[in-house]
Amino acid sequence: MTYSTIPTARLGENGPEVGVQGLGCMGMSFAYGPTDADASRAALERALELGVTLYDTADAYGAGENEKFLSPFFKAHRDEVVIATKFALAIPPEDPSRRIIRNDAPYIREAVEASLRRLDVDVIDLYYMHRRDVNVPIEDTVGVMADLVREGKVKQLGLSEVTADELRAAQGVHPIAAVQSEWSLFSRDIEAQVVPAARELGVSLVPYSPLGRGFLTGSFTDAGTDLTADDFRRQQPRFNGENAVANAALLEPVRTVAEAHGASLGQIALAWVQQRSTVHGLPVIPIPGTSKPGRVEENTAATGIVLSDEELDLLEPISAKVAGDRYADMRFASAGRE
Repeated sequence: MTYSTIPTARLGENGPEVGVQGLGCMGMSFAYGPTDADASRAALERALELGVTLYDTADAYGAGENEKFLSPFFKAHRDEVVIATKFALAIPPEDPSRRIIRNDAPYIREAVEASLRRLDVDVIDLYYMHRRDVNVPIEDTVGVMADLVREGKVKQLGLSEVTADELRAAQGVHPIAAVQSEWSLFSRDIEAQVVPAARELGVSLVPYSPLGRGFLTGSFTDAGTDLTADDFRRQQPRFNGENAVANAALLEPVRTVAEAHGASLGQIALAWVQQRSTVHGLPVIPIPGTSKPGRVEENTAATGIVLSDEELDLLEPISAKVAGDRYADMRFASAGRE
């Protein structure tokens, strides 16, 4: 197979042009079972060769270890890459397995300095509020983030898992370049309000988990039996027990479309997400995560697949039939606040 460089899209109205598909780097250090540093480094390099320029991490991924791991790659290619990282999921010292949502000013300032140190860069290209603390006015949070832009520590601002109203309130304080939320054949709640608001405001959408955390690729059918004990997906309702059985059956139309294109299930799932840009009229830059060069090649090749109206119609009913919530604790999703 011949691999070509992927197209580009603009990150926000005044942001940089980036590859129309980014790379989620969390799994290189955290959450999805055993890691392989050499394979991950090779995946980073292969992604850049194929035109992937947006690399996504967060301070909470491996308690900062993911940012440290990525730092040498970023330093070697600083003028070629767009670095996205996040704050808001604080790790309490007494229980490293927990995450506490914090959006207060002292924490944000502490977090950005720590991320700059771990990444070993002078400025972060895209800085996200990872999750929303409803006890802190979003205008206050974005006000502090805007100060970081004025101070030259951050270039562009992003928000993750926010509602349309929260996005509009934030945009009233400072331009928002991107909203990162889960968006896939299994998760489409943002289409009701968030996507129209983003289109109206000139904000790009950066879908995370566009492959349904790997479930849409068919690589596992039940997290409780197929994945290692340290895999985060064993805690997610959709991928376990009766929910997993019901959801696995929903992949049949994906298989039908994949066979027609000579493609993998994952490529069809990604092509569907990429095509949301045309359907909804705004930049859509998904960030599928992987630590394998071959998977990077497979994922980026999906940017060249165009699904017909008939194929889109076949895939349309899937999300309404999905069993189980995205998270065991839905505080980490915006849907419950809309």
